[in-house]
Amino acid sequence: MSTEPASIAAPAAPQQGHPPGYWQRNRRLIGLLLAVWFAATFGVLFFARELSFQWLNWPFSFWFAAQGALLMYVVIVALYARVMNRADEAARQQDEAPPLA
Repeated sequence: MSTEPASIAAPAAPQQGHPPGYWQRNRRLIGLLLAVWFAATFGVLFFARELSFQWLNWPFSFWFAAQGALLMYVVIVALYARVMNRADEAARQQDEAPPLA
């Protein structure tokens, strides 16, 4: 019985079927949405004391940390899903288009 670990090859990125620049736009979108996530999560907490006005009879910083950040996360996920569904549909239509002779 051998104790050597089996070699596991990482799967290659699925490049076939996608137009040039598809994955670059995908990574750029992910980077932008991660920056929005970081700002919503840490930016507001860093400046929370300056956000001292009332919102629905609660301090705004408390409201944003408790509710607004969660809503922002849902918006980020929904935006990513919508943009990528459109990009996938465009790639699918480009694949189905007849080649120019």
